[in-house]
Amino acid sequence: MDRTRPLTLLLAGALAAGGLLALTPAAQAADTELARNGGFEAGLDGWTCTAGSGTAVTSPVHGGTKALQAVPAGSDNARCSQTLTVKPNSSYVLSGWVRGSYVYLGATGTGTTDVSTWTASAPDWQKLTTSFTTGASTTAVTIYTHGWYGTPAYQADDLSLYGPGGDPVQLPAAPTGLTAGSPTSTSVPLGWAAVPGATSYHVYRGGTKVLTVTAPSATVSGLTPSTPYTFQVTAANSAGESPKSTAVTATTTSGGGGGGGLPPHALVGYLHTSFANGSGYTRMADVPDSWDVINLAFGEPTSVTSGDIRFSLCPVTECPGVESAADFKAAIKAKQAAGKKVLISIGGQNGQVQLATTAARDAFVTSVSKIIDEYGLDGLDIDFEGHSLSLQTGDTDFRNPTSPVIVHLIQAVKSLKAKYGADFVLTMAPETFFVQLGYQYYGSGPWGGQDPRAGAYLPVIHALRDDLTLLHVQDYNSGSIMGLDNQYHSMGGADFHIAMTDMLLTGFPVAGNADRFFPALRPEQVAIGLPASTQAGNGHTSPAEVNKALDCLTKKQNCGAYQTHGTWPSLRGLMTWSINWDRYNQWGFSRNFDAYDWS
Repeated sequence: MDRTRPLTLLLAGALAAGGLLALTPAAQAADTELARNGGFEAGLDGWTCTAGSGTAVTSPVHGGTKALQAVPAGSDNARCSQTLTVKPNSSYVLSGWVRGSYVYLGATGTGTTDVSTWTASAPDWQKLTTSFTTGASTTAVTIYTHGWYGTPAYQADDLSLYGPGGDPVQLPAAPTGLTAGSPTSTSVPLGWAAVPGATSYHVYRGGTKVLTVTAPSATVSGLTPSTPYTFQVTAANSAGESPKSTAVTATTTSGGGGGGGLPPHALVGYLHTSFANGSGYTRMADVPDSWDVINLAFGEPTSVTSGDIRFSLCPVTECPGVESAADFKAAIKAKQAAGKKVLISIGGQNGQVQLATTAARDAFVTSVSKIIDEYGLDGLDIDFEGHSLSLQTGDTDFRNPTSPVIVHLIQAVKSLKAKYGADFVLTMAPETFFVQLGYQYYGSGPWGGQDPRAGAYLPVIHALRDDLTLLHVQDYNSGSIMGLDNQYHSMGGADFHIAMTDMLLTGFPVAGNADRFFPALRPEQVAIGLPASTQAGNGHTSPAEVNKALDCLTKKQNCGAYQTHGTWPSLRGLMTWSINWDRYNQWGFSRNFDAYDWS
């Protein structure tokens, strides 16, 4: 359908002697109601809504007890559709009741001229009606309703397609030829032969349905390393679901994050080592044992595009309490001897890093290696902010990035991982704008005009997911972000952290495109990023609300209104900005973490 918003709706009629001619042919004797669950009394049964945009609600309704409510978002117009069998060369009337702004009702695949009708504004229920005649070989049509991009939610109810029913759809046969490709540590690719008459396929793992796809291939993600899995596939259409295919077994590879030695639940903190601010300087030796991962803030480039990263301790004139380099290095070794990990964090608010060239990429690898070797560090934290990462126009698939700053960063980190081996700790601390916002927007978008940084961390996370130890998104200094419930969530309470973390542990379609699904991370790869005090950043969350978020995500308790898509007792833990600010706040953040009951 044309994405240009209509300005007028032209109605045509014809006068004949004796009265007004009907616009549609008279209903035939065999005409019947064809729409399945058109009143949504059975929820969304029979209907498919893009990007999870639709839900069945009990108010407002036009008839019965339920109606459809769908929320357009970004590049998704909240299209809900149903495919029905029809007869060739036959006439049909499509109608339905709608509420909202710019609500559409239409049919595609008619074999003649596809039709639609719409209303610009329906503050209360308004009936939409259109009609069509099928082509000479048409046996199925798709009826749909949708809203307009970025507008508020719309409602639809009592949708109807009236006309002669088509021949019964045959149940598809069970798929054959199911094979497993080369597994990674967290995913297994599958393929099988297409089944005639199938409109979708269901993928089962160990007897549990985990995916529904429309093409005869899929990748099952979120798996555990070094683990055997059994898969089966069924074919489906409007007649139902076929028997399961013959099973295939595949075993994931080892690995999947490296950096072993972290406790089951870890506390991560940033230590201001190269600068001073109102929190005061904290010596490495004075960092309490509560902290399992200590990120040295920050390594910064000599220029935005050089890739040459430098790190040094805060000057004594700026930080009177700073220790000597020798004492600093000795304290790092003492932390490591106690089982702690110490990383160099690159970037931060002021450290813009753009690896736009291969020379910058190579300089990054060389200079970061030098810092790691000089201080005897365990790995790298990527805290690229601001304009460090952005997507070029046309770079629309996070699985196959083409933007140089993205591609070169991935290559650089893989080089460091290869150099230091399996125990190399890799963490990332992106802002929500670069990760969860990707559910709605990705780069400049298919038609341009969006912020090219939107979702720009997703290709980096995805390409490095098997090397990634921890992802701790900054759930602070953030605008409101839409969750998987298609509602906006704001900082400062448990709800925000629950919704944002659920997205990482469930996965989501990028920019609403179901064919470009960002797979879930493993729960042990995920920590929640929070400010340690009210002075540390916008979005400070009280200890009680932090505990509610952990309760919900790990125990399915104290969840509030948001319903998670799972329960993850192995969620790794928390990250905070920063250790210094926690000390300034009498260690309130870390003491609450230490006291939390994970059982």
